[in-house]
Amino acid sequence: MGKRGPRPTPTAELELRGSRQAAINKKNNEPQPELGAPDPPAWLEGEGLEVWNELAPQLVEMGVFTKVDGLAFARYCVLWAQWVKATMFVQKHGTTYPLKDGNGKIKCFAQFPEVAVMNKTSLTLSRLEAEFGLTPSARTRISVQVKPAPRSNDPKEEFDFGGFKIEAYAKKNA
Repeated sequence: MGKRGPRPTPTAELELRGSRQAAINKKNNEPQPELGAPDPPAWLEGEGLEVWNELAPQLVEMGVFTKVDGLAFARYCVLWAQWVKATMFVQKHGTTYPLKDGNGKIKCFAQFPEVAVMNKTSLTLSRLEAEFGLTPSARTRISVQVKPAPRSNDPKEEFDFGGFKIEAYAKKNA
């Protein structure tokens, strides 16, 4: 059985609150992993690798992805790919199929296994998304001390919207 009670608050957040518990945590030598994304595992491929390549840089920029988080994030990427595959199946075939008796008459309807896969992976994805701050409400519970990336002084700045590169030109003030 796991530990009871709420999850512990990170020391950095306790310090921001001015809590005395931060000093106790520092005495316990709470680990401080190195920020940055590890390389994706060699076995990660397809949709999972695409998700890794899309989200890992953003998580590093947010300050919530460290070198030791790679396997947990790889698990998220694999589950995401499974959820997408199951969701696409359900969109194409629906959620149920007819079960027929020996005479060819419909007895009842059964649920496709992909519906259960979709629902179970959705729940697991929700938990992992909260861990990595991938939902708006999860981000309200995260406090990090990361400097924002420096902005370019170039009037022509490139933005990436879901794989589509768009160049925005700054209007010059006359």
